[in-house]
Amino acid sequence: MQAKVYVTLKKGVHDPQGEAVRHTLGSMGHKAVSGVRVGKYIEVSLADMPKEQAEAELKEICEKLLANTVIESYRYEIS
Repeated sequence: MQAKVYVTLKKGVHDPQGEAVRHTLGSMGHKAVSGVRVGKYIEVSLADMPKEQAEAELKEICEKLLANTVIESYRYEIS
């Protein structure tokens, strides 16, 4: 069982890395780019288990390790 976890900064949280990428894209001639937000993508391999159990385990993993829930949000996909 595979899970894809996406972690992004919450709206309103300053994103200096995203701003640096946006600035660089502008200097490369990509003037149409008006904003960039940078996040994290994490793949987690899980043993086969019921989907509800996998979701509960992923939620705990995200909230205790992968995301700082004060400033970041997360979502995941299980396949």
